[in-house]
Amino acid sequence: MLDIVLVEPEIPHNTGAIARTCAATGARLHLVKPLGFDISDKMVKRCGLDYWYLVDITVYEDLEDYFSKRGDKGLFLATTKAPRSYAQADLSGDVTLMFGKETAGLPEWLRERYRDSCIRIPMIEEARSLNLSNSVAVLAYEALRQQGFPGLLNTGSMLV
Repeated sequence: MLDIVLVEPEIPHNTGAIARTCAATGARLHLVKPLGFDISDKMVKRCGLDYWYLVDITVYEDLEDYFSKRGDKGLFLATTKAPRSYAQADLSGDVTLMFGKETAGLPEWLRERYRDSCIRIPMIEEARSLNLSNSVAVLAYEALRQQGFPGLLNTGSMLV
């Protein structure tokens, strides 16, 4: 199983696009407040289009609430400050990928607490980061690749 956690997301368009990725992959989406928008915001729904019924979303009051209900088993933190690439991480089991807010990332205390579980997406030095929804898609599909794409359609409809 794959879980995606967004800590204090600020931009509804990103969260909507991430929800669509979760819908397409069967990943569960966890949102940690405060949110920079109302979950019923029409921009979030527009980005998810007609996929919202496919998304399993849980909202938490804060990180303490999240950890008290979910724990930290299989947790990986996505951060540009991580010492290792996601390609070096074993994402083959039940995995939770946690992402920080667009303007600040994950809090330093959290990164320090889970230092050995921090992973990054390689990029050139001058680039600050990828868009949050792109980062989620890259890491989610890497985890699913390592897991053998469980439950996902692996054929297309093109005639040979």
